Amino acid sequence: MTTNVIAVLNDLIETSKDGERGFMKAAENVHHASVKEALLESAERCTQGARDLQDLVLKLGGKPEGGGSVAGALHRGWIDVKSAVGSRADHAILADCEKGEDAAKNRFHDALEKDLPADVRAVVERLYHGVLQNHDRIRAMRDQYAAMKS
Repeated sequence: MTTNVIAVLNDLIETSKDGERGFMKAAENVHHASVKEALLESAERCTQGARDLQDLVLKLGGKPEGGGSVAGALHRGWIDVKSAVGSRADHAILADCEKGEDAAKNRFHDALEKDLPADVRAVVERLYHGVLQNHDRIRAMRDQYAAMKS
């Protein structure tokens, strides 16, 4: 097997931690309770996904990532700057969350293109479907709040 499975999993752990922190940050800034609740649920899904991936890395004898990526930290910093400039509408915050989920979808999809053991692939596929659900839920809320804006 040519794929470094632990490196692939650690990349996905970073992605999951980025999602967790991004959703938590977004939840701090939204105005509607239902949006906040949905964002916190998405953050918890990311937290659980990172734990599942960390467990897999340990099982494979590796050292699991504990944090997110530099790109994720920069994205959250950019969100902070935009939030500081003025009160942002829930629609804008949800649009930023959707961009983050687009990146997560791509990372999980790329991981599934690699040669992974069947048990690892099963976990990555399950988590990928969770990312797709998060993305679709965020996009639907974004569209709902865009309609309310007009």
